[in-house]
Amino acid sequence: MTDTNRASSSSIEQWTSVQAYVLAVICLLVGIAGGWLIRGSQSPATAAAETTTASAAAPAMGDQAAQAPTPAQMQKMADTQAAPLLDKLKADPNNAALLANIGNVYYDTQLYPAAIDYYQRVLKIQPANAGVRTDMATAYWYNGDADSAIVEFQKSLSYEPNKPNTLFNLGIVEWQGKMDIDKAVATWQKLLDTNPNYEGKEKVVELMAQAKKHSGVKPGTPAKPLQ
Repeated sequence: MTDTNRASSSSIEQWTSVQAYVLAVICLLVGIAGGWLIRGSQSPATAAAETTTASAAAPAMGDQAAQAPTPAQMQKMADTQAAPLLDKLKADPNNAALLANIGNVYYDTQLYPAAIDYYQRVLKIQPANAGVRTDMATAYWYNGDADSAIVEFQKSLSYEPNKPNTLFNLGIVEWQGKMDIDKAVATWQKLLDTNPNYEGKEKVVELMAQAKKHSGVKPGTPAKPLQ
């Protein structure tokens, strides 16, 4: 997320161990399915660390959370987490940071339409917030709308042309969403050229190699998720 759109740990109620586990597993599964898209200001190292944490948490919890939560349970969890932020928002309805934090809560619980709604409200106030726009684009992608995701990634790049996480995610969607290998590889090459010290360089090189392996696949055929 962007530097200003993450709530501090003291501003959001702590989840129970089961809720934390469920969210970790959800993030793990979503990451695998989506090619590990990265938040607006999240570093590749942080993303990798969260993946490791989620993987380690699963066996430790055993049968305590064997069943995936139902949509109603996810909604309840999200609403519980968002409640203190929504209370603050009543007194300050145009607080972009609060709006983004609420969007993050719904994003993290896979309630993407709600997340998109709050991100849109942020962008009415801060249209040049490339981090929030990148997060909204990623939510569009996870919600099954590759075209809107690409539009928003490109808008984000109009404000920050070399933003690494936006370029990383755009390449994923161009590849897995549109099967446009040339565009995806070009996007990732731009990422490497404009961010020579990018932490996730090895991952980008791996993505480029895997995408090229699918160069003969017919358009519309989903690429295999990254392992």
